[in-house]
Amino acid sequence: MEYKRSSALFAEAKKYIPGGVNSPVRAFNAVGGEPIFVKQAKGAYLYDEDGNKLIDYIASWGPMILGHAFQPVVNAVIEKTQLGTSFGMPTQIETEIAKLAVSMVPNVDKIRFVNSGTEACMSAVRLARGFTGKDKIIKFAGCYHGHSDSFLIQAGSGAVTFGSPNSPGVTQGTAKDTLLARYNDLESVKALIEANKNEISAIIIEPVAGNMGCIIPKKGFLEGLRKLCDDHKILLIFDEVMTGFRLAQGGAQELLNIKADIVTFGKVIGGGLPVGAFAARNEIMDYLAPLGPVYQAGTLSGNPLAMAAGLTMLKTLFEHEDIFKSLADKTAYLHQGLEKALEESELTYTINRLGSMISVHFTEEVYDFETAAKGNNSYFKKFFHGMLNEGIYLPPSAFESWFLNNALTYEDLDKTIDAATKVIKSL
Repeated sequence: MEYKRSSALFAEAKKYIPGGVNSPVRAFNAVGGEPIFVKQAKGAYLYDEDGNKLIDYIASWGPMILGHAFQPVVNAVIEKTQLGTSFGMPTQIETEIAKLAVSMVPNVDKIRFVNSGTEACMSAVRLARGFTGKDKIIKFAGCYHGHSDSFLIQAGSGAVTFGSPNSPGVTQGTAKDTLLARYNDLESVKALIEANKNEISAIIIEPVAGNMGCIIPKKGFLEGLRKLCDDHKILLIFDEVMTGFRLAQGGAQELLNIKADIVTFGKVIGGGLPVGAFAARNEIMDYLAPLGPVYQAGTLSGNPLAMAAGLTMLKTLFEHEDIFKSLADKTAYLHQGLEKALEESELTYTINRLGSMISVHFTEEVYDFETAAKGNNSYFKKFFHGMLNEGIYLPPSAFESWFLNNALTYEDLDKTIDAATKVIKSL
């Protein structure tokens, strides 16, 4: 395939946009080469500026669960646009989607809408700190909760020390309140709690991680976190920006049967438009302004266009629960095909999958960031570009989950498996 126009557009973009992109992973730094500029998308397919058609496995990093340009969502946005695009005032549709979301998600009574997953997670942590009166939080290496300062933290000198900033601009003062644990390792969490008694307000985690590839919680891990939180009066925050309304109607909480105290959402809940949200039981949510002392606000929160897209998406998922089984079945089919191709090679690999999330790692068992980092990145780069050349668009990073959409047909999956078989042989 040729990407002459994409290359020209990237060269132009770099003159005016830092790195030529508005989100770093798009720059292809992790895989080499230059990014593809997309012109349009429909269903399971992307169409780039050079006229290439690509089978899409990122689904805009998750929200396009029913495929691109899903017509009911498009129609809802167009209809709402004709009535005005933003008011900064209450609208009925905000209550409609809130009522539906609360009915679908277990263990929550109220929800507040914001504009991104980052904003949702940032607000959830502030709420947890305000509600508990404690400052510190525990997060997990490899879990991504957006680019708020509290989350851009790397490991410190030992298991029980606070972390240090991993981005210039994040202060040491902020870093001291973020403690870093290892995913799927309860002992690392216990050590942090023991070393910081009565100082931890919340533990925030992706219940199924998607930012170090798809990483599945080990049996007993989330249950152990729940018990630790109960025993030490710590709030458990599930970052379901990726998993919410994707793994099940009620997200990972429903699928894994674990109760969180605060849940954050994004991606699917916006139907492709910028939306985030956080939800909890009444006593926690009522601590928010204007009812309580914890301040959070946003002019574009509850924007009518985003609410129209999200409401239409959630209604479709609510009325057609079989979509989740369809997606899981398609992902399992893809898994089986990839497994067969890899088994016939001499490559070391592991495939992680849950629901409609899946990732391929060129290393042995992957269950946390450290094991994911052992993957053979040179193989992944060749695999990515080989698949791209075959018309398959994968996440341009070994540390990202693939997201399937329900517009994918079994013919698309067969094409993907055939392409993977060819590319793997070349590795």
